[in-house]
Amino acid sequence: MHIVVCIKQVPDSAQIRVHPVTNTIMRQGVPTIINPYDLFALEEALKLRDSHGGKVTVLSMGPAMAEEALRKSLTYGADGAVLLTDRCFAGSDTLATSFALSKAIAKIGDAFGTPDIVFTGKQTIDGDTAQVGPGIAKRLNFRQLTYVAKISSIDLASRTITVERRSEGGTQILNSRLPCLITMLEGVNAIRRGSLDDALRAACSEIVKWNAADAGIKEITKCGLRGSPTVVKRVFAPTPRVQSAVQIETSDKTLRHVADEVVASILTQQPALELALSSNLA
Repeated sequence: MHIVVCIKQVPDSAQIRVHPVTNTIMRQGVPTIINPYDLFALEEALKLRDSHGGKVTVLSMGPAMAEEALRKSLTYGADGAVLLTDRCFAGSDTLATSFALSKAIAKIGDAFGTPDIVFTGKQTIDGDTAQVGPGIAKRLNFRQLTYVAKISSIDLASRTITVERRSEGGTQILNSRLPCLITMLEGVNAIRRGSLDDALRAACSEIVKWNAADAGIKEITKCGLRGSPTVVKRVFAPTPRVQSAVQIETSDKTLRHVADEVVASILTQQPALELALSSNLA
């Protein structure tokens, strides 16, 4: 079984900056980490490999420094890593990113074996769109299983997989055929520490680096800013509230008294609401 895990090196959200002109994330001088959601996907892929055999290949698209994230993934136990890096990918939105990654995954299939499962995190902390995973699945014509909380079983002989997917209405049990793309939820497992042998192997392993041509990407106009129809009009911080919260003392009071004080406080601050309620009751 061959599993591909897409990871992204993202800026530490606590120190993120936005370019004032282009409205894109400024990565220079900002500490980077592996997208936390992707670590849950990586751990799930490693667990499947440990149980059923095969190999795990991690894939990332980004600048040269994204090699650090891939090497870190190798220390956790991944078998190989591919970095898709080219200046033509700069400024890619989710549409352009899913296009480039799907081409790279197809190339990985040709070079290292057809993938049975592609894993991603549910989203990234810098974009928060949750669009790249489904976009890859659509382009590769893979069945997509999103917001997966648990992989219940997998049968390689019949090439089927059963997962638990969280939805607004509860939990769905889905049975699908392979190949498929899975986006994992957060908190569903705990990433392993990695062994000393893996750490030593990661330090001396070669990271495969592909530019657009190496990945078989011929339609360069579909990459980077040219291939990104998303336009960010303005980026701004929310205006902080001037009004402070109202604290109601609850000690030595019954629930009824506390409830009455809460309602009275709300109506005092929202006189229009009190008038509307009075009109409805009348």
